[in-house]
Amino acid sequence: MPTPESPYAKPADFDDYWNGVLAELERAPARPEIEPIPMRETDFATLYGVRLTSIGPYRLFGYLSVPKGSGPFPAIYWPPAYASVLQIIPQGTANEIRRRFVTFSCAGRGQRNADKPFAAMIPGLLTLGIESPLAYVFRGIVADAVRGIQFLSSRDEVEPLRTVVVGNDVALHAVALGGGASYLVCAPALFMDALALAAQTTSYPLEEYNDYLRSSPSMREVVADTLSYFDLRAFAPSVRAHTLLMAGAKGSALAPEALAPISNVLRGGARVYASQQSSYLDGMFSERWIADSLQLGDPILPEHWR
Repeated sequence: MPTPESPYAKPADFDDYWNGVLAELERAPARPEIEPIPMRETDFATLYGVRLTSIGPYRLFGYLSVPKGSGPFPAIYWPPAYASVLQIIPQGTANEIRRRFVTFSCAGRGQRNADKPFAAMIPGLLTLGIESPLAYVFRGIVADAVRGIQFLSSRDEVEPLRTVVVGNDVALHAVALGGGASYLVCAPALFMDALALAAQTTSYPLEEYNDYLRSSPSMREVVADTLSYFDLRAFAPSVRAHTLLMAGAKGSALAPEALAPISNVLRGGARVYASQQSSYLDGMFSERWIADSLQLGDPILPEHWR
């Protein structure tokens, strides 16, 4: 199990690497195109399809939902997830959340609706280009996540101090690099001492690392070097948002104590929650944390949770 004492050497050129990504992003105008999607409109929210340009250049897609009425409103941003399909809001989330929040979900390169000219293979995406930090596909996906939060932050409908970013490791990457959020809910899964975690599992997506190294064992040091640029331990000190870390269950590889190297250095402070291995209990905790943090009263919950 990873521990606070696990060895990690931040690359000497870590800052140069990510400053280069941000500079490349700055040179790529977002050029947003926003079109309403009438069939997804409700009596309380309007939905838009959004096209944005990220580094490459690469054209992204997102769903922007804006409550009807006078804003600004609190906002929730779901950056690119490790999935092939983009949803308006995550499956199981109450659609009523669109009444209270501006929501924006962003498809990174390769995901559905952002899959031209590149369509991601899952499993397989986690090791694409891993032979080099400059070629690794997640270099672009993290940039995509930053571009998404930049877009959301630019919207007049959004309260800048009441924006929440929710996701996995890429959510933390985006907040560390791009700011734009006062609150972060992160469930680490991909880049926390990745090879050590992969050695303890046969489950995907981490098994992708094992598959790759079984076929190319001589590449272990190269893979480890690439992943060192994405390790959450290097990003955590730059996160100023109030953070909820959704840890694994007690005794698991990502149990709360394994996340101490992150939680102990987050500048905005952190609440660490140990999974109860129940989507209901874990989801309820996350939703209540968001509602309490934003002082919204009771959270909006799916009907099957009420």
